Amino acid sequence: MGSAEEIQMEMHGWSVKMSISRVLAMVTVFSMIPGGVLSDIRGTKGLEAQQMAQGSTHLHRRLKRGWIWKQLFVPEEDPTLRVIGQLKSDSDRGEFSIKYILSGEGAGDVFEIDEYSGEIRTLKKLDREEKAFYVLQAQAINRRSNEPEEPQSEFIITVQDINDNVPQFQNEPYVSSIPEMCPTGTTVAQVTATDADDPMFGNNAKLIYTILQGEPYFSVEPKTGIIVTSWQNMDREAREEYLVVVQVKDMLGLSGGYSSSTTVTVSLTDVNDNGPTFQHHLYTFAVPENAAVGTTVGRIMAEDGDTGINARMTYSLEDDLEESSTFIIRTDPVTQEGVVMLAKPLDYETKRRFVMAAEAVNDHVDTRFLPLEEFTDRTTLKIIVEDVDEPPVFLLPLYEWKVPENAAVGTVVGSVSARDTDTVNNPIRYSIDKRSDTTKAFKIDPNNGTITVAKALDRETSNWHNVTVEAKETTQNHLSSSVVVFVKVLDINDNVPRLARDYQPYICEGTQAGQLIQLLNAVDPDDPVEGHHFYFSMVPEKHINPNFTIRDNQDNTAGIVARRSTFTRKDRTQYLLPVVVTDSGSPALSSTTTLTISVCSCQPAGHCPTGGVEALALSMGVSLQTLLGLLVCLVTLTADLLSLSSSTLTSFWQV
Repeated sequence: MGSAEEIQMEMHGWSVKMSISRVLAMVTVFSMIPGGVLSDIRGTKGLEAQQMAQGSTHLHRRLKRGWIWKQLFVPEEDPTLRVIGQLKSDSDRGEFSIKYILSGEGAGDVFEIDEYSGEIRTLKKLDREEKAFYVLQAQAINRRSNEPEEPQSEFIITVQDINDNVPQFQNEPYVSSIPEMCPTGTTVAQVTATDADDPMFGNNAKLIYTILQGEPYFSVEPKTGIIVTSWQNMDREAREEYLVVVQVKDMLGLSGGYSSSTTVTVSLTDVNDNGPTFQHHLYTFAVPENAAVGTTVGRIMAEDGDTGINARMTYSLEDDLEESSTFIIRTDPVTQEGVVMLAKPLDYETKRRFVMAAEAVNDHVDTRFLPLEEFTDRTTLKIIVEDVDEPPVFLLPLYEWKVPENAAVGTVVGSVSARDTDTVNNPIRYSIDKRSDTTKAFKIDPNNGTITVAKALDRETSNWHNVTVEAKETTQNHLSSSVVVFVKVLDINDNVPRLARDYQPYICEGTQAGQLIQLLNAVDPDDPVEGHHFYFSMVPEKHINPNFTIRDNQDNTAGIVARRSTFTRKDRTQYLLPVVVTDSGSPALSSTTTLTISVCSCQPAGHCPTGGVEALALSMGVSLQTLLGLLVCLVTLTADLLSLSSSTLTSFWQV
């Protein structure tokens, strides 16, 4: 191996024959940078140098790695421009016949090479966080032949990290909440910081978390940044919010490293660990006796240190047997106050004071923090009823009486009564509102409220009277009240029955005996309790009427029936028939109406075409043709008069 024999090896696709002495010269092409880099490289290459003598196979591998540069180091943020390595060919005899060329990342900008000596130097300070390594290529060119003296070599210059970055917290701001009274060790939040320095080089990016503010309530796990509680029974009602300041340091917290801090806002959420508590053992309210049902009497409040659903409560009243639920209580959903309201009318003269118990109970209880009975509290309410000067009160809300329509003037209809419920019991005078009794049918005794008939009544004119009676105090405020009196006028049989209408019956020539000529109805203004029942008859005569008879149908109707069949207009054109109608009153009343029955020459269907006009003409001694002629003359004369009147009026306006 010490001879000058040549070995064949491949470098980046080139086949070169080299002697052992030439290979050894190629190993020394770089003089490394000061500050330990050279010693590091030589230390790592020492073992390889010892392997040179172990055979051509090992020599082939060493020659390839000796020229194909793998990695060089340069410290970041170093402002000194320095030589970090040297490229030198074994054919370089110091005659400057070799030209060294550097290409790749940063060549000419960050790094430069001395084309004569092969020294590589920095041109500016580097920042590892901006770029951690550079890949470059080196060439050795013969200046005379302009041919490569050595194959192109690629190597890496690594920027060596220094601790020049401050750790930064991520995802700020940190806000967290935990329930109050939570156990020690409850996880609050996790803070996370990062460091731009190289985590693989030294301790530059190795972080440690500590608490700057928040002890002894909280602690942080140094490596993970997890914040946990370290204090038992933290009470939201005592303190609701904590600001925990966490510091992170690099270099494992050693001196000389960088640090930063963040604030974690921790809020305690509420749990139901407080029950309602009344601030007073007795609440006193006053309410006037004339207060309307539904009036708010007062408000009570049970304090509860909790919030939201944990502070909601329901109030209730516990009346004794005498109270009869005169008052109720409701929970105001906004203020959580107990609203005491009037449920029944009050009367100072009957009861002047009410005493009852009020209770407040949480709607949602949690026995993990308090026993069940601690979620309830009680207090006492005393309500004083205040006296108010009230108007007189009638004994009845309304009065309804009956009086017959034939009652004499001065007849007592009834009496109203009112009293002053106040303790002074003022005298009262009564009067009738004139607007309610426009006919002045009644009058009232102003002292005792007795109402009598003042004028004759007529049920058929007015069967109901609605009278308003006023009662007024004679002293103090002259307060008054009123009541309505309904007077029903009862019917008596004081009206005679009559036929329902003005009947104009006729009988056709050739009518057969027993045939119905006219159906009769009757009316009566009276209103008997059992309803009307009319009786129809003929006026009693010495001899039976040979022409007509009346048949009573027993249903308040009657029919006129022919007694014979020989009616003709030549014999007689009209017949008079008196009809008697009698009611069922006591005493019974009746009326007689004389009907005129005309004889008519009827059409086959039984209809009288002239409607009795022909019979009327015959009864006057003139023919039907004469009567019609007179009617035509009358119409013509009327038309002429209207025309003359119109012409005269036109001439008047023209003048």
